[in-house]
Amino acid sequence: MNDPWWLVLIKVVVLFVVLLVWTIFNVWYERRLVGKMQHRLGPIMNGPFGLGQALADGMKLLIKEDFMPSMVDRVLFTVAPLIAGTAAFTAWAVIPFGGKVTMFGVDTYLQLTDLPVGVLVLLAVTSVGIYGFVLAGWSSNSPYSLLGGLRSSAQMISYEIAMGLALVSVFLYAGSMSTHDIVEAQRTALMPFNLNIGLQSWYWLLLLPSFVVYVISMVGETNRAPFDLPEAESELVSGYITEYSGFRYAVYFLAEYINMATVSAIATTLFVGGYLPPWPLTLIEPLNNAWLGPIWFVIKVQLFISLFVWLRGTLPRFRYDQFMKLGWKGLIPVSLVWIIVVATFQSLRANNLLQGPFLWGGIIIVLLAIVAILFIGEKPEPEPEPEPEGPFDAFAGGYPVPPMPGQVLPELQDVVTSTAEASQAGAGEEQ
Repeated sequence: MNDPWWLVLIKVVVLFVVLLVWTIFNVWYERRLVGKMQHRLGPIMNGPFGLGQALADGMKLLIKEDFMPSMVDRVLFTVAPLIAGTAAFTAWAVIPFGGKVTMFGVDTYLQLTDLPVGVLVLLAVTSVGIYGFVLAGWSSNSPYSLLGGLRSSAQMISYEIAMGLALVSVFLYAGSMSTHDIVEAQRTALMPFNLNIGLQSWYWLLLLPSFVVYVISMVGETNRAPFDLPEAESELVSGYITEYSGFRYAVYFLAEYINMATVSAIATTLFVGGYLPPWPLTLIEPLNNAWLGPIWFVIKVQLFISLFVWLRGTLPRFRYDQFMKLGWKGLIPVSLVWIIVVATFQSLRANNLLQGPFLWGGIIIVLLAIVAILFIGEKPEPEPEPEPEGPFDAFAGGYPVPPMPGQVLPELQDVVTSTAEASQAGAGEEQ
């Protein structure tokens, strides 16, 4: 739709205000929900239900003294958070909040702009945001910041590949890259074996492997727990934002929460029906009003944000090698295989071959393949590690390390082990 310039300006201002207010609410919401999960009160002192705490934190970051170390690259140190913040806001330009409405006498979508390649725009904008994190570590001229920036870029690139592959199956199935068209494609009735069961064709069910891969990838993409190693204080001080304070730190803080809402909005748009009401509310005609679309959209996005909070409040952090292995050896191969399955299914459906014996034959082949993957083939047993020889030196590598089983510290070579300790050690080896 070709909206007049004044209507586009109104949409931009409204979208900017909504994102800022929503971010302030999500800061309070996360603290409150984590408090409930961990049997704490959470913010309760400032304002009703503690709602003033997020406002107070925002004001503190705006007026706090903005330090800049003397050895930083001043230009890149300032540009880096602006890149991250701009990318976080720009992604919302193609996300639809609602369907077609009449606004000030003009027919328009409740969306800033609808592009034929809207999904690719989302992927491109989120990719540009990585530069903000890399440049933050590079320009800080600090080893910990540089390591945090490298970790963050490696993690985001790895999980962005899996995320992009998960989205490929969506626009293969929908036949369009327009976010508005993908939402409308999910409005059609779900009819397994030509039986209308009253549900809509939401892609979280039809493309369940893609949905699972995307949900895992969006947590890794946003550096949120349990994938928050790039900025974990217990790992690298505070990662790429170690040298930041004041307003520059506030921009990164804002970008993190907007990115969390962005990936949740993408999941809502592409997998959970976007602005469409959930079943059985779809059976009530007044609730299908396009002006109610933003309400359903916000509720769904907030549920995904609740998932982020739930993961933070329950799961411990992964080791860095563990979540990189999950991305490269787990999510990416699964996504590639699933894309082949979806492309084959679409080709068969386009040629009217997905019926009768072809359909049942395909189902049997897929089931046999799943059984073969799960049960056929034994995992090789790892080779036993060689027994340590010679005296153990805890400082051989420059850092003190604990002894491995069977190794003894030099100062304990002549110490006689008590019979109780020997019996406990023998019992532990037998178990």
